[in-house]
Amino acid sequence: MTDVIEVNSLSKRFRDIRAVDDVSFTIEKDSITGLLGRNGAGKTTLMSILTAQGFASSGDVRIFGEHPYENARVLSRMCFVRESQKYPDDATATHAFGTARLFFPNWNEPLAQSLIHAFQLPTKTRIKKLSRGQLSAVGVIIGLAARAEITFFDEPYLGLDAVARQIFYDRLIEDYAEHPRTVILSSHLIDEVSNLIERVLVIDNGKIIMHEDTDALRDRAATIVGDSAAVEAFVGGREVIHRESLGRVASVTVLGALSPTERQQLAAAGLDTAPVSLQQLIVRLTQHAAERSATSSDGVLR
Repeated sequence: MTDVIEVNSLSKRFRDIRAVDDVSFTIEKDSITGLLGRNGAGKTTLMSILTAQGFASSGDVRIFGEHPYENARVLSRMCFVRESQKYPDDATATHAFGTARLFFPNWNEPLAQSLIHAFQLPTKTRIKKLSRGQLSAVGVIIGLAARAEITFFDEPYLGLDAVARQIFYDRLIEDYAEHPRTVILSSHLIDEVSNLIERVLVIDNGKIIMHEDTDALRDRAATIVGDSAAVEAFVGGREVIHRESLGRVASVTVLGALSPTERQQLAAAGLDTAPVSLQQLIVRLTQHAAERSATSSDGVLR
């Protein structure tokens, strides 16, 4: 497939802080990528640079093979839904949608009206009077109805209740199936979006620590549960990313898929396996990476 986003050795520094630290990756055309990480990990900074709303300290960004900065050919093909989007004091949702209609060449008005109805959005109320959830709905509607070739959603669910979030997820998948485009979705609710995203891009302390197909990632770990001694015997020699114990029962999460033979050995030893959700896996791998990076050359954890 064609790569529509290419990032090479990209860094962004704020004085002594590296918000983005020498990252390189590509994103394929017509795919949904989850950009995941903790607060302050560098997600918003990275998306701002990709959409030419921020400048890199070093490195190279190509969108559709071109530099995006002050490049109308590129910028008109992208939509960035920011969590902190600002609007004029007297603007209403109707004004925001009218502006979007002029800017995005693929804008679909029937879809916008359908989403307005689904989110029960008051379009004539000034935006500064809207609730946090209603403000998020304005951004979600613009992001979906724009049908831009590349759409960035920066924490689009903030303020949305569970019903509204599900509406967003359902309509995103429905419209993506009919009108494929490239979507980068930043979210903390990893398990909620796990069935949406095809690839996972995890950033931690400004560095990319994971970039994989979601299905392949799910096979990267297994949790072994049972008698502590039997569990420890089985996981010996494996890379352990998490341990829990209660009395004589242990639960240990290890990297690596289990073969059919290993599953037979587990059953023979009276041990069980527990599924590792995408959120658990990413959290554990992030914690594991942080622990390893904090270990000095002599093996002492600092």
